[in-house]
Amino acid sequence: METTTNGTSFSNKKFTIPAVSDVEHQQASMELEPTNDVNYSKRSQWLRAAVLGANDGLVSTASLMMGVGAVKQDIKAMILTGFAGLVAGACSMAIGEFVSVYSQLDIELAQMKRDKQRDENRETSDEEEEKGKEGEKESLPNPLQASAASALAFSVGAMVPLLAASFIKEYKVRVGAVIGAVSLALLVFGWLGAVLGKAPTVRSAVRVLVGGWLAMAITFGLTKLIGLSGL
Repeated sequence: METTTNGTSFSNKKFTIPAVSDVEHQQASMELEPTNDVNYSKRSQWLRAAVLGANDGLVSTASLMMGVGAVKQDIKAMILTGFAGLVAGACSMAIGEFVSVYSQLDIELAQMKRDKQRDENRETSDEEEEKGKEGEKESLPNPLQASAASALAFSVGAMVPLLAASFIKEYKVRVGAVIGAVSLALLVFGWLGAVLGKAPTVRSAVRVLVGGWLAMAITFGLTKLIGLSGL
């Protein structure tokens, strides 16, 4: 027991005061958490777009190969058709994405210019202006990056049926290999898209699989019908 000068006594208990460094560390960790969430969100959007582009390349190229395979059993014709679909689809995706994202960039730059003219009459500090400019620059889309990513994703998907059919000369086995490889890839792409979009995985994977089957079946059936009619 300790006694003060005025007679009042206090118990002999130890009180610990957190160090300043610990408090600063906690504040720094709390400030870093929102930044990680933002980066993860942007990364998820890019991954989901890549999965959708790959799925597009997979279905369109496989449908083309199945359509040509319905009237010509030659492996060369089937592979050349798939390769032409890969190149044409990748170029189309890249150009379309470039034009779309560049249009979005022009709109955002015009909006930034209007905001700058509107804010000229307002009193803002230099720090606030610098932070605003940095945030706007980081949020601007990149047309070249978007077009390259779209073309690459399409090409990756289109390579699946091409590789499945490249080394099989027997017609029926080759068609079965293409259908099997495409079906497996459709399930994987459907599952990835559902995970990144936080949707039910089984339902999404089955929906993507059935859609791919329908696309290949319709292309095969109509091309077979036209081939039998002698057009």
